[in-house]
Amino acid sequence: MIVYDKKYEVVVVGAGHAGCEAALAAARMGHETLLLNMNLDAVAQMSCNPAIGGLAKGHLVREIDALGGQMAKNIDKTGIQFRVLNTKKGPAVQASRAQADRFLYSQSMKLVVENQEKLDLKQGTVSHLVVEENRIVAVEIKEGWRFNCQCVVLTTGTFMRGLIHVGMNHYPGGRSGEPPSLGLSDQLKKLGFDVGRLKTGTPPRLYRGSIDFSKTEEQPGDDTFRPFSYVSEQVNQQQVSCYITATNEQTHEIIRSGLDRSPLYSGVIEGVGPRYCPSIEDKVVRFPEKTTHQVFLEPEGLNSSEIYPNGLPTSLPADVQLKFLRTIPGLENVEIMRVGYAIEYDYVDPIQLKPSLETKLIDGLFHAGQVNGTSGYEEAAAQGLMAGINAVRKIEGKPPVILRRDQAYIGVLIDDLINLGSKEPYRMFTSRAEYRLLLREDNADERLTELGYQVGLVDEQRWKHYSTKKKHIDEALKLLVDERITAKDKDKIAALNVEKISNGQSAKDLLKRPNITIAQLKGVVDGLDAYSDEVLLQVEIAVKYDGYIKRQNDQVEKFKKNELVKIPETFDYTKVQSLSAEVIEKLCKIRPENLGQASRIPGVTPAAITILSVLLRGRNDH
Repeated sequence: MIVYDKKYEVVVVGAGHAGCEAALAAARMGHETLLLNMNLDAVAQMSCNPAIGGLAKGHLVREIDALGGQMAKNIDKTGIQFRVLNTKKGPAVQASRAQADRFLYSQSMKLVVENQEKLDLKQGTVSHLVVEENRIVAVEIKEGWRFNCQCVVLTTGTFMRGLIHVGMNHYPGGRSGEPPSLGLSDQLKKLGFDVGRLKTGTPPRLYRGSIDFSKTEEQPGDDTFRPFSYVSEQVNQQQVSCYITATNEQTHEIIRSGLDRSPLYSGVIEGVGPRYCPSIEDKVVRFPEKTTHQVFLEPEGLNSSEIYPNGLPTSLPADVQLKFLRTIPGLENVEIMRVGYAIEYDYVDPIQLKPSLETKLIDGLFHAGQVNGTSGYEEAAAQGLMAGINAVRKIEGKPPVILRRDQAYIGVLIDDLINLGSKEPYRMFTSRAEYRLLLREDNADERLTELGYQVGLVDEQRWKHYSTKKKHIDEALKLLVDERITAKDKDKIAALNVEKISNGQSAKDLLKRPNITIAQLKGVVDGLDAYSDEVLLQVEIAVKYDGYIKRQNDQVEKFKKNELVKIPETFDYTKVQSLSAEVIEKLCKIRPENLGQASRIPGVTPAAITILSVLLRGRNDH
């Protein structure tokens, strides 16, 4: 094994969505970084659906952007349909989603990585992690090089012992057309990590020319749409439509008839699949009362003939796939370009991680993405960004950046992983965030840009952009407070379509009324129309939801009290006689860093937290 002559500080293994964010973060923070991938033509590959964002996932993308990450900018450059979901619901659950040209998305991200200072991109298959005295010191690739380093971020995706299933046929693969990574998971087991097995799947890809779109419902994007990134001024890509169709009883009957040849139902697949994104055969079996399931026909790219049938992941035999597809309206003569498949892969229980995403067992080794049992590009990218930041913070001797549950969806994601583990692929939902009214898409920059600036990821130009926006919000709010409308202002009252105002009210108080919008006030309050729609949206939400936001902030203050009570690493739970054996076992396994984290561990009772609180608050007071 030849030692490479360039000294790297951070090595990132895997150039998927997690790996790209981790490597870019480390390099942008000023440290020599190496990004290794088995195939340089597959950087930031969209292995499954060609889309970014969606419910809760859009929040993650905006947070990545606010911290200085790349995903939002990349989808803004390569998106071919943009939509805001849940527009009829409140701002907390509204979310952005964009179809991507998946080929352009990968090319664009690769170009960013290749041109980033202090970042080298190389093709290589990592075969061994070099660990000395429980500390990572290097990685070795099967091509014959050893790269010495101080920290490693492991982002192996679905490649560790990847096994692909199509019907009763199965073969090794990290994804279709690519080999798996062998050996790493065995080494991780020997190092003491709990390695498990998960499963995910993907639909077949269909030939566009064989689809009769006249039998489907067209779903265009929004007429006006907001970019994902706070600094993207506009989206220049050509926009396209998606199309909606649905399965029927004939489809389901064919699927049921093929279950005896399904690896999922014949016991061939051992890994646990995603509960919230089941295969079509799983849907048919688990929900027999449903006679139809929606299918979204999504283009894979502007210059591609492949269509992605969202809603139809499957590992049924190829002949059964074709047969059931041809029962769906619009797909009667469809041709499959790539068959759908399931893939099993190894992951490492994230309970063995610190909140920084550094492993508890090996100093300097960080895990991010599907290796932690998550699903989705957005969840992976969020973890990669935080792992990259914290690898650098470790090298610099600084405390890690830990996002709280009240601060970001990223904080919820990581906190869930390290406390709950992953017995099935983890997917982010708005329902997982107890403070979701505070964690909206529109205010991710307000929550996180200052932090991104402090750690060195947000540049001066970006900081100036944010500071100007914040100043404009304060100014617009002041205009609303200062503008008083009285009974004499008949024209303004008529424009607002409100009843007679006897004592006079501020424009801010009027905006609290459900039937008054910020758009109406633009014609009434002098100077308000000078501000951008983005600024006015945040002003409107801040005013209309003021009471609810204050209530959640009060809850957060109570939550923070427990977070401030630190638990020493050497704290011996076994000597606390009033704790049950189960509680002691769980606390010893996870080793929470503070009382708040301890309270979120399943099985640790409120009574146990009260006991610990009495013991620890005395220590923390000294």
